[in-house]
Amino acid sequence: MDFSALRNLISRYCAGEENWVDSRTVYIGHKEPPPGAEAYIPQRFPDNRIVSSKYTFWNFVPKNLFEQFRRIANFYFLIIFLVQLIIDTPTSPITSGLPLFFVITVTAIKQGYEDWLRHKADNSINQCPVHIIQHGKVVRKQSRKLRVGDVVRVKEDETFPCDLILLSSSRDDGTCFVTTASLDGESSHKTYYAVQDTKAFNTEEEVDTLHATIECEQPQPDLYKFVGPVAIYTGMETKMALNYQSKSQKRSAVEKSMNAYLIVYLCILISKALINTVLKYVWQADPNRDEPWYNEKTETERQRAFTDFLAFMVLFNYIIPVSMYVTVEMQKFLGSYFITWDDEMFDEELGEGALVNTSDLNEELGQVEYVFTDKTGTLTENNMEFIECCVDGHVVCGLLLDASRELFFRALCLCHTVQVKEEETVDGIKRGIHQGKATSVYISSSPDEVALVEGMKRLGFTYLRLKDSHMEIQNRDDEIERFELLEVLNFDSVRRRMSVIVKSSTGEYYLFCKGADSAVFPRVISGKVEQVRARVEHNAVEGLRTLCVAYKKLSPAEYEEVCHQLSSAKLALQDREKKLAEAYDSIERDFILLGATAVEDRLQDKAADTIESLHKAGMKVWVLTGDKMETAAATCYASKLFRRNTQILELTTKRTEEQNLHDVLFDLSRTVLRQHGSMTRETLLSNEYHDYGLIIDGATLSAVLKPSQEGSGGNYKEIFLEICRNCSAVLCCRMAPLQKAQIVKLIKASKEHPITLAIGDGANDVSMILEAHVGIGIMGKEGRQAARNSDYAIPKFKHLKKMLLVHGHYYYIRISELVQYFFYKNVCFIFPQFLYQFFCGFSQQPLYDTAYLTLYNISFTSLPILLYSLMEQHINMDILKRDPSLYRDIAKNSLLRWPIFIYWTFLGVFDAVVFFFGAFFLFDNTTFTSNGQMFGNWTFGTLVFTVLVFTVTLKLALDTHYWTWINHFVIWGSLLFYIIFSLLWGGIIWPFLNYQRMYYVFMQMLSSGPAWLSIILLVVVSLLPDVVKKVLCRALWPTTTERIQVSPPWPLPQAFSWA
Repeated sequence: MDFSALRNLISRYCAGEENWVDSRTVYIGHKEPPPGAEAYIPQRFPDNRIVSSKYTFWNFVPKNLFEQFRRIANFYFLIIFLVQLIIDTPTSPITSGLPLFFVITVTAIKQGYEDWLRHKADNSINQCPVHIIQHGKVVRKQSRKLRVGDVVRVKEDETFPCDLILLSSSRDDGTCFVTTASLDGESSHKTYYAVQDTKAFNTEEEVDTLHATIECEQPQPDLYKFVGPVAIYTGMETKMALNYQSKSQKRSAVEKSMNAYLIVYLCILISKALINTVLKYVWQADPNRDEPWYNEKTETERQRAFTDFLAFMVLFNYIIPVSMYVTVEMQKFLGSYFITWDDEMFDEELGEGALVNTSDLNEELGQVEYVFTDKTGTLTENNMEFIECCVDGHVVCGLLLDASRELFFRALCLCHTVQVKEEETVDGIKRGIHQGKATSVYISSSPDEVALVEGMKRLGFTYLRLKDSHMEIQNRDDEIERFELLEVLNFDSVRRRMSVIVKSSTGEYYLFCKGADSAVFPRVISGKVEQVRARVEHNAVEGLRTLCVAYKKLSPAEYEEVCHQLSSAKLALQDREKKLAEAYDSIERDFILLGATAVEDRLQDKAADTIESLHKAGMKVWVLTGDKMETAAATCYASKLFRRNTQILELTTKRTEEQNLHDVLFDLSRTVLRQHGSMTRETLLSNEYHDYGLIIDGATLSAVLKPSQEGSGGNYKEIFLEICRNCSAVLCCRMAPLQKAQIVKLIKASKEHPITLAIGDGANDVSMILEAHVGIGIMGKEGRQAARNSDYAIPKFKHLKKMLLVHGHYYYIRISELVQYFFYKNVCFIFPQFLYQFFCGFSQQPLYDTAYLTLYNISFTSLPILLYSLMEQHINMDILKRDPSLYRDIAKNSLLRWPIFIYWTFLGVFDAVVFFFGAFFLFDNTTFTSNGQMFGNWTFGTLVFTVLVFTVTLKLALDTHYWTWINHFVIWGSLLFYIIFSLLWGGIIWPFLNYQRMYYVFMQMLSSGPAWLSIILLVVVSLLPDVVKKVLCRALWPTTTERIQVSPPWPLPQAFSWA
């Protein structure tokens, strides 16, 4: 649901629809117009206070409780607690209330702490100093006190406190260089221009004389769209605040399994309570088994079936492990630090390591089946280097051509948005144009443009500066040439080109254009098109990024017409983007082709090794890029996405023009299915099998996904998916950002419902990162928007290998054991209570003491499994990196499938039967104690509980492969704590207890030799079947993991290779 839209609707209806206006009027400096000049429309605007926190001091308790009790397990235990308070139940309300209070409190403290950090961050922003101009003087105030209409003075390297207009600049041309990293994540410099009418106001006194109003639209969250001459919004109406909308909640496969298991155990609980309620009344129907005459119940009391049902529900409710959720949250939160502490994922160049933006998906890193990756900046370095240019069909690498072809070089020196910053350092790094002279540096929003301008400098043409709307270049004869910059038709991802209109010193008008070959060639009417096209295709096959350059001369009349078109489109208050696009389309036509450029973007370090490892791990890797097919295919071969024996299948516009889409799809389908069959693991891991790679472009993808108007063609999507399933790698080229997300969504929604991962480094990758089950951002050169919107952020693509094969593997193994173990130990805990009802007349008599019921999940058995879920390493991490095929053993949620869940449940039932009947038959001996005393029901229950605690703890010890002193301390310490607690609980008369039924019970039990023997015997018998099963399975049907575990020698696991 779009809450911002809802908020706007509420605002409209609260204020009255007739009072709502789609624009706002801002009076600069709060100066009202003189009387009679115009109607004064006072408007109320919010202050500049930023609020990103979720709670306040007053609403924290009710709001947090409401959110926590939306979780089904918490709400269930609340109902049980209320039932215990309302009716007469066999157990104290404390037994349910205390664990619930513990879970709610721990979660509330965690969420409260996180929100306190948000409050702290808000305050640091809201209280930062801001300088405004009032009455011709500079006044300092806090940011939160800023009001709409204030004139703000911002110095170099300061942060903008809100959405501002640019009235004037210290630069003569009224420009300033701005980075919008905090807004959209882009760290590159962008040029902004002051309003022409105000750029001459430079001093405080001059600004104070300004009387003006601003007409603009109401706030809206689009970062790149504004209707009106200038923007001015504060506080929660700024574009940043309006983009605070929360991401969609992602749930892992493990969490879904937990919820499914919870429903099964809830059904078991209801069944138990129902069976016991029925059997109670069957038992009471026999007059010989009814209560004695002096305690005989009335007919009304006999008919309390529903109350008895609720009482049995309360008695057996501990089968639902409420503490499992808080343990899982702690495991995810604490376990996420192992990623941030990993030294191998720290990048020295960036000075940063991996980041965890959400810890809820740690185990999902071990379940990835599809990896969708961007190319530029993700697989490649996004560090562009000029390689060559092709002018009039001739290749130029380092020699300057004759003067007749110098127009190409002038075009590249003029057609760009590069700025020259005359500073010694940029972002703390010393850089300069001239070697040995730290005088100036090229900055731009595009690395390609910087590479081209620097390449032209090597060829003799140096771009110097933009001054007074004139671009200055130095030619090969060291002469300064000046061109007046008249218009800039900025680049956009739809046109895939940019243009400038300049006027030479001789008075000639030129329109220079550069862009992708597919965006330029159709608009060219002359030039060496075929020669240039051949060179472009050759460079694309070599993996180089290519751009085409063209121009046309404009007459003064044509230029006036162009100005009129652009002016009309820019001033339009409705459909401005559409009108600008139409104007650009009509202006950028009838070009003369000058040539093309080639820029190299090198493959990242170990990118090929990473992709190869992902393939061996059973993952399918798709590359989604906006680049042309030949360039992207060359990168795919270099990165080993496509191998030498990979048969490439093309589903491109070129092929669909020769053959209709229906026939192409069916031909490809027959090709891949002809040789598709079951393959052994060894065949898959070898390089001998025949695999396929698919290449598809954006236009064809749109045709495939487009709903067909004919009944026969509606099946394209399924055919396409079937082809993709049988390809080891897929390359999607010429993709728009939205198409990237559509591809991810398509695979997510397929019948297998695979786990997907998307990785990218730029703003154009955010859509697919948010769409995938797991989104990973790379801290690249295209800004930090991908990293900020991702679930995890890593410095380089190579770090993905350890993120998945090691961390993901460990996380999944650990949490799988945690979930299964929690359900297992609760079955062991409650099933003896169920059996006990058959021997106490279904009287709802509890088997265990209240303290044991309360502390079993909180204290006696909680720490060992928590530590296991943080520390366990069943295989050394070096082996996991060296043998990626081990990832296949845990694929498709293999450790949380229903057969394994049923095995753990039956194991719990078996152990519970051993606990109960073993103690029952041993109790049949009347001389159980040395002095002839007989044990009572509390001693019997304590014996069962003691065997239970030792069995479930030792079961976890047997499952532990990696032992540290911490494991020993927690496991044996938990058992020791249980013994000490039992001795103190039953050995002291506690004054706050009304009755003490456990007094001396534990010590009496320990004084009996047969009790000691029975404890040891029952623990061994309980653990024996699981041990035998593991031995037989390892001997007869071992997994790859188990083979490695038993095959010496291999190095001991390293507990901490992290800092």
